[in-house]
Amino acid sequence: MPQPPQKNHRFEGSQSYVATDDLKLAVNAALTLQRPLLIKGEPGTGKTMLAEEVATALDMPLMQWHIKSTTKAQQGLYEYDAVSRLRDSQLGDERVRDIHHYIVRGVLWQAFTAEQPVVLLIDEIDKADIEFPNDLLRELDRMEFYVYETREMVVAKHRPLVIITSNNEKELPDAFLRRCFFHYIKFPDQETMQQIVDVHYPYLQKDLLAQALHTFYTIRDVAGLKKKPSTSELLDWLKLLIAEDISTEALGSQDVKTIVPPLHGALLKNEQDVHLFERLVSMSRKNR
Repeated sequence: MPQPPQKNHRFEGSQSYVATDDLKLAVNAALTLQRPLLIKGEPGTGKTMLAEEVATALDMPLMQWHIKSTTKAQQGLYEYDAVSRLRDSQLGDERVRDIHHYIVRGVLWQAFTAEQPVVLLIDEIDKADIEFPNDLLRELDRMEFYVYETREMVVAKHRPLVIITSNNEKELPDAFLRRCFFHYIKFPDQETMQQIVDVHYPYLQKDLLAQALHTFYTIRDVAGLKKKPSTSELLDWLKLLIAEDISTEALGSQDVKTIVPPLHGALLKNEQDVHLFERLVSMSRKNR
């Protein structure tokens, strides 16, 4: 049986990642229950970064499996390279006698056989086929799987802390959800967002930050936006404001709806949203 994590392993946040109390509780609940932690939230809210920070804070290696639309569950376990074996057999290579040479270990296999507990990130699981989560049920539950080609059972030495992220692009199966501890990262309020910005830009002028946050949340509140700007996009925008030495006055008055903010391309990522915001600004100016 895989060994459980040590009792003193608790996530208390880090200096480089602002974690709310309920998020820290969720991470520690997953550690206690020895279940995967399923993290949902808007894109850009720090779901992937959470796994990186948890690994650093708990002094555990991080292994990452970034899911694509073509990813199959089997790839996380192992793949049998039959093509290479056929080619080597045609060339008379002695390696063909041992099938182990043609078994490519996946991320789960590497996590299971690691010499110490690891944090295993399965990133954006909702990108894959709907059957993908179900295909991993047994492996994530029992922490073992069978290799048919070599007739061996791979059993986890240590139970990894599995962190699974989802952007809610598709629903996940109920059977999979039952085996996870779930947490939804709410979009940060202005106070929490200021803490996040302070971590990345501790010397940013307070007046500029206050005006930038006001502009940012005003844009997010615009009804009809196809894609609301995220935390990561705010940080990119602030980086540009600093680099271009944009003043507080250049961001406009407190009535953000009367001016298009500079470098708004960091916040609005499609032409429909840009046109919508520009129309609202134009209408607001006419009504003044």
